[in-house]
Amino acid sequence: QVQLVESGGGLVQPGGSLRLSCVASGRIKSIDVMAWYRQRPGTPRELIATITSGGSENYQDPVKGRFTISRDNAKNTAYLQMSSLKVEDTAVYYCNFPIIVSQRGIEFDTWGQGTQVTVSS
Repeated sequence: QVQLVESGGGLVQPGGSLRLSCVASGRIKSIDVMAWYRQRPGTPRELIATITSGGSENYQDPVKGRFTISRDNAKNTAYLQMSSLKVEDTAVYYCNFPIIVSQRGIEFDTWGQGTQVTVSS
């Protein structure tokens, strides 16, 4: 079974930067879309950025121009570069790969465990 492991969260001051990583482990053949979500305290989980297998990126308005999603297909890894961080970016960040083709078959809707990002002075 494929697993996603996230890293890179932590405490940062407003205006600072962080880079999150999400590595998929397992006998993977290909990964379609890679996505990042976040869940701020007291709110539902929300989609913030996606990147297709061809490299097309899409961002939701709250992070547009500040966050950059990227991927390394050879490493089965997604990244989220976060810059100009604001207090309201404080959240648990999750990666999600909706479709993974592995040697076991197709795996749907795989999630990472989440990584905490806290923006505070």
